[in-house]
Amino acid sequence: MALPLMPKATAVWLVDHTMLTFEQISEFCGLHSLEVQAIADGEVAPGMQGLDPTVNGQLIKEEIKRCELDPSARLEMSKPTVPLPKSRQKGTRYTPISKRQDRPDAIAWLLRSHPELSDAQISRLIGTTKPTITAVREKTHRNMPSINPQSPIYLGLCSASELEKMVMIARTRVGNHDTVPGKTTESDTMPTEILAKTTQDTLQVPEESITNSPSQTSENVPLPPWNDMPVANPSVEEEDIPSVSEVFGTKPTN
Repeated sequence: MALPLMPKATAVWLVDHTMLTFEQISEFCGLHSLEVQAIADGEVAPGMQGLDPTVNGQLIKEEIKRCELDPSARLEMSKPTVPLPKSRQKGTRYTPISKRQDRPDAIAWLLRSHPELSDAQISRLIGTTKPTITAVREKTHRNMPSINPQSPIYLGLCSASELEKMVMIARTRVGNHDTVPGKTTESDTMPTEILAKTTQDTLQVPEESITNSPSQTSENVPLPPWNDMPVANPSVEEEDIPSVSEVFGTKPTN
C-alpha cells in the first residue's frame, strides 16, 4: 500500500482533526499504533505542524467520515489527479538540446565512479553514443579540457533508481564471470583440448627426476660432523691399576 506524503505530519493532522482510531491512522500512515498514541499524548513530534491530506488530494472528507462511523474500516487513498510519469520504453533515450552539452561530463563521471558499466549501458542510461564514450575514455574528445565529471543525476540526465538498476545489473554480470567487461584472459580463448593437455603436463612430474634426484642419492649426502671425531684405538694397552691391598695394605687380624 502506498504511503501518504510526510506520514508523521499527516498522522498529527488526523489525530487533531478527526475521530479515527489509532489503528486506522497507523495503518494509513505506515506507523506503529503506539507511535500514533505517543503523538496524541504529545510525547512524539511535539510542535510539528500537521499536513492536511485532503488538500493535496490523498484523502477525501467522505472517506474520513466513513471510517469514523466504522472503527473496523480502513482508509483508502484517493487516486492521484496528477498523471504519474510513464516508464520509459526501450530504445534510445531522448536528451533535451539544453542538456546535451552535459553528457561528456556525465560520461566522465560514470567511467570514473562505475567502471563496471559497459558502453551499451552508459549509452542507454544518458542517451549518448559509443564513439562519444570512447573519445572521453581515451581523452580524445574535442572538449576534453573543459570536461568536468559530474553525476548524471545532478545534471538531470537520469534518475537515481535508473542508475542504481544499471549498476546492480553490471555488478551481477561481473560477479558471475569474475572478469572485467571487455577483457578476456588467455584461458578464455584457449581451446578446451589444449587447456586440458597443458594442465595435465603441468601436474605430471617425470619419474626419473624423482629417482635420480641428487638430493635422494647417498653419495652426495654430507657426513655429520660427529663422524670426524677420533675413535679410541682398542689396541692400546690399558695402564695397570693398583689393587686395594697394595694401596691400603692388608687387614690386621685379631
